[in-house]
Amino acid sequence: MVNIFNPVDLTLLEALAVAFVLGIVHGITPDEHTWPITFSYAIGSYSTKGGAKAGLLFSIGFTLQRAIVSEIAFLGLAPFLLSSSINGMIYVVVGAVMAASGFYILRTGIYVHVHRLSHAVDMLFHKLLGREKHKKEDLYQHAAFASHGALDPRTVPLKLTVLHGMIAGFGFGAFALILYTVITPQMPNAYLGWLPGFIFGIGTMLMQVLFGSAIGGWLRRRRFSERQISFIGRKTSGRVLAYGGIAFVLAGLLLLVLPSAASFSFATGLGIPNLDAIDLGFLLAVGSVTVIAIPSYILAVREARRIKQKGDKR
Repeated sequence: MVNIFNPVDLTLLEALAVAFVLGIVHGITPDEHTWPITFSYAIGSYSTKGGAKAGLLFSIGFTLQRAIVSEIAFLGLAPFLLSSSINGMIYVVVGAVMAASGFYILRTGIYVHVHRLSHAVDMLFHKLLGREKHKKEDLYQHAAFASHGALDPRTVPLKLTVLHGMIAGFGFGAFALILYTVITPQMPNAYLGWLPGFIFGIGTMLMQVLFGSAIGGWLRRRRFSERQISFIGRKTSGRVLAYGGIAFVLAGLLLLVLPSAASFSFATGLGIPNLDAIDLGFLLAVGSVTVIAIPSYILAVREARRIKQKGDKR
């Protein structure tokens, strides 16, 4: 039986199958390069379709990056990317993009979509979900009201999700090490060097789409009005991106100033990457989605109810 965490002496099909399974496991386990970003945009989309779209757009960028670095790894040019300094710089860049997106969403609630890609994804979900369901879930997605001090039904936009995915993909953890140092070198030639990274990204994409769908649909099932849902989603999303981004920047600066921080970890004994130890990456992933997201959600709910009550009294 193939050991997916030590996949040596594999045939081409076995290697690609292992890459796909690793991608699925990577999408399930708490990873600082996927969970916080997908969660933020998915809850801001406040619908099953919107959440799935967030996961898909993020994963498109992530998959493209993994395919490129997989080819680089096959050519033997990737060792420099494995240093803690590089990881630190990636944290800083990812965090800066997250924070900028979050504060912009909190301030305006809107930005322009990546037109062609976003339109293509819209058409995909239009076909998958059917015309009637698509229209129902998009009823409030396309509204853009400029109301000050009131519930605003603008959705959290998805413009930078692809960029997030491409940048975040440069982060290296246990899965990346297995992918680039064990599976990719087993490809028969340079023409196929990109394939393990691409297949790995597809596996992650599958789980991120399901994860995004679940998060986006969960908020819609709460007992709130449409305007309350959009307000709560946007506020929660913006705060997780903004303050999670700051946490990423601080973690990146820590790695740049103190590289030994990368070795900080407490073994859990589970034997599954991302779950085998509590380290800096685990704390960022779980912290962003729990320590920041839960209080942000509770605060947004209170704000939405308070604003609605004031509106009802008028």
